Amino acid sequence: MSSAHELILPLSKIRKDDTSLVGGKGANLGEMISAGFPVPNGFCLTINAYELFLTENKLSEKIYGILKKLNVNDPEALSREASLVQNYIKKGEIPTEIVKEAVRFYKKLSGHFKNALVAVRTSATAEDMPKTSFAGMGTTILNVKGEANLLSAIRECWASLFTARSIFYRVDNKIPHEKVKISVAVQKMIQSEVSGVAFSVDPVTNEKDKIVIEAVWGLGELIVQGSVVPDRYVVQKDTFKILFKEISEQQIMLTKVGTETKEVKIPQKLRDKQKISDTEIITLAKYAQKLQEHYFFPQDAEWAKEKNKLYIVQTRPVTTLGSKLKTQGSKPTGLTPILTGAPASPGIATGPVKIISHTRQLKKIQKGDILVAKMTSPDYVPAMKKTAAVVTDEGGLTSHAAIVSRELGVPCIVGTKTATSQLKDGVEITVDGEIGEIYLGKKTIKKEEFLPTQKLIHAKTATKLYVNLGEPEKAKTVSKLLVDGVGLLRAEFIIAGIGIHPKEAIKLKKQEQFVEKLTSGLDIFAKAFYPRPVIYRTTDFKTNEYRALAGGKYWEPIEPNPLMGFRGALRYIANPEVFNLELEAIKKTRKRYENLHLMIPYVRSPEELKKVRKLVASAGLFENSGFKFWMMVELPVNVILIDDFIKIGLDGVSIGSNDLTMLTEGADRDNPEVAQSFNERSPAILWAIKRVVKKCHASGVTVSICGQAPSEYPDFVQELVKIGISSISVNPDAVYRIKEAIVEAEKKI
Repeated sequence: MSSAHELILPLSKIRKDDTSLVGGKGANLGEMISAGFPVPNGFCLTINAYELFLTENKLSEKIYGILKKLNVNDPEALSREASLVQNYIKKGEIPTEIVKEAVRFYKKLSGHFKNALVAVRTSATAEDMPKTSFAGMGTTILNVKGEANLLSAIRECWASLFTARSIFYRVDNKIPHEKVKISVAVQKMIQSEVSGVAFSVDPVTNEKDKIVIEAVWGLGELIVQGSVVPDRYVVQKDTFKILFKEISEQQIMLTKVGTETKEVKIPQKLRDKQKISDTEIITLAKYAQKLQEHYFFPQDAEWAKEKNKLYIVQTRPVTTLGSKLKTQGSKPTGLTPILTGAPASPGIATGPVKIISHTRQLKKIQKGDILVAKMTSPDYVPAMKKTAAVVTDEGGLTSHAAIVSRELGVPCIVGTKTATSQLKDGVEITVDGEIGEIYLGKKTIKKEEFLPTQKLIHAKTATKLYVNLGEPEKAKTVSKLLVDGVGLLRAEFIIAGIGIHPKEAIKLKKQEQFVEKLTSGLDIFAKAFYPRPVIYRTTDFKTNEYRALAGGKYWEPIEPNPLMGFRGALRYIANPEVFNLELEAIKKTRKRYENLHLMIPYVRSPEELKKVRKLVASAGLFENSGFKFWMMVELPVNVILIDDFIKIGLDGVSIGSNDLTMLTEGADRDNPEVAQSFNERSPAILWAIKRVVKKCHASGVTVSICGQAPSEYPDFVQELVKIGISSISVNPDAVYRIKEAIVEAEKKI
């Protein structure tokens, strides 16, 4: 531990027990250096320097006298008095002994450079604690050069202890102003080509076996501000296997231009590139795990890359473990979202939209509103405490909105890109912060937790139970459920994770990377469920969804009704070069896992199926006798001409009851004006299912069903079993409930 009387200390002499002297950030920097982590060198102005400054300028009595009388719930008074206090500090004289020491340490840090560039940031005694992050409260000044600028930056950091948001946060968390002191950390500036954060646990789900890394081009301040959507990489602990990668297109970055830090446009060729290599992802994951082992607590670490070297520039405890969530209603499943983004804080909430484009509008937020903004800042915290949920256009897991929402236990979705333009003030929406989906209106579908009994675990049924799945990161967990395989593996989640329109990938000559990423996604599912079958439904993006992918706007038409537009089999025939990317990925995965099979969606005629089958044959997939070729039955024409489709050559069909019901009944289930007419259990739909089952069984073709109805209605499941359906594919949360329904139905038969 360092001397309690020193004004400035080098980071090399600081340890984690020195928080009372150099604040949480400074103590962690020194501790990491002593533990051998790659931390940029520097020094800290201690709490003693700050207190000496207050004493010499006779500011303590003046400042705390103002704060004692202040009503922090009066925004105008809070802003006025905060500015007054900050001005007192900015105009104060820094004592001579502090100036001499600061200049001496700065010269030593500069070395043979006359005036080194440094980063100057606050380190308060109450920040980076296990229960209070003070997210975005401190100040960081980058690319500071020269003695005069350094002293100015130090004064600015001291003043930042009394911004309106910091004052409010302390009062709100019942932390006395007098108890919080401030240190200033000065470090050699890392000119980050890439930067980001690494969590030693998943900060959204609290899963302890995952490490989550985020990355952006340039300096890392944009991540905290939420100005850009970062890349997201999920790594398995101990094995350090990369489970999932989500690459985000980035338009701007923060970098040094001359002597200033500026936002600049990113070169086109880098915008949709993965920010760091897989090797670097694994290196950072290992640092994250070592940090947790060193501190005996999950860590949220900031990192930076300069000239191919990785640095850790800060670490703090993850502040949201075990947070109690504000959840209204129950989890909506199988619904079509009107908007999606990155899940940042779990929970479900329903409320009216309040769009905030400026902090002046925060006063319109009432308890229970859904706050929608481009991004949030610490000034938003008082309003965020009243909201039912938070939605932002920009940001990632470490943006201000994400961190504070998790701390408050408020559901949050970030990185939606269009929430502020697509949503309207006053409209009621439901926000699912766990999966990053937003629904129109109030959705309160009851989802009852169902755990298997020993009797259910050992039950054998003739009707197979499959699961619907799409997210690679859920494959391992879901594979442990009592299911016979995957009846519907949706391609869309994997493709969205790749993040680029397949035609754009071909144009940019990146099709090999596209195939490799798709193969990697398919491998995850096939391996997790091996040797159980995995039925992969080829891409069924509609044109409006394809347009959302990088480059999509250049390749996709704008259709009046994408539901019945350019989708499914017709796409594969029109764009065989795109379809071939999927076939190539399937072929690669099947070399390792032969339990992966193929299903074609939205086939409008037997002629279309014949042409698609020829494309599959050309790819060589039928050369293996174990390969299964399936078709979705989701159009009335599939039911009417089922015999003709079977003759083309099918091993199985899966009834997509959602689209089949909409197209048979002429009712869009997502349109509130006609949704009441949508009925998956109507006599017409049951007739269609019976016809398909009868015809397929007669030809030795298996029949499954993968729509939403079986997940929701156990009585419908019993009817399906009675009809003789081969298998039923349901959502993961419905597995045990539907397993019991199948067991009971087969008993009656």
